[in-house]
Amino acid sequence: MSARSHQAVDPDHRVRVLRALGLTPWVRRAPAVAPLPELQIVDSGAGVACVVVLPEQCSARELDLLGRALSTGGAWLARAARVRVKDGQLTAELPMARAYLVFGEAQAHALGRILPAAVMNQALIVLADEPSLVLGSAAAKRRLWNALRSLRRALLATAGE
Repeated sequence: MSARSHQAVDPDHRVRVLRALGLTPWVRRAPAVAPLPELQIVDSGAGVACVVVLPEQCSARELDLLGRALSTGGAWLARAARVRVKDGQLTAELPMARAYLVFGEAQAHALGRILPAAVMNQALIVLADEPSLVLGSAAAKRRLWNALRSLRRALLATAGE
């Protein structure tokens, strides 16, 4: 038996075949939602768009999960600068950004110690659960998803100004 290559099927033919099989074809009432446009952020001297602040001790599974979650926010977030915190101190120089995505309260305290007050007032700082919690808890994953959505919305709004 030879396999047929996948060919486009005429919608009328598909409906006829489904009815012949005794199935009721369903039709979507509302048109499909168009995908969000890719975020284009023009650097206006405020530094990079986003910086991700992570704890030092992240396992490979946690980093993989975070990488996949960040890539859902678009290429700008997938390629965001990443800074780690070790013993309450940032391990690298912190670039100025319009938004900071911070994983964990300890990392938020380390970021707060190093950022000037003027930058803190202008930047969007989004706090998410630590990667180990995100890996093991559905509620933490939901909170991360909401944080990524709010971050994307805020950066889209600032890019449109």
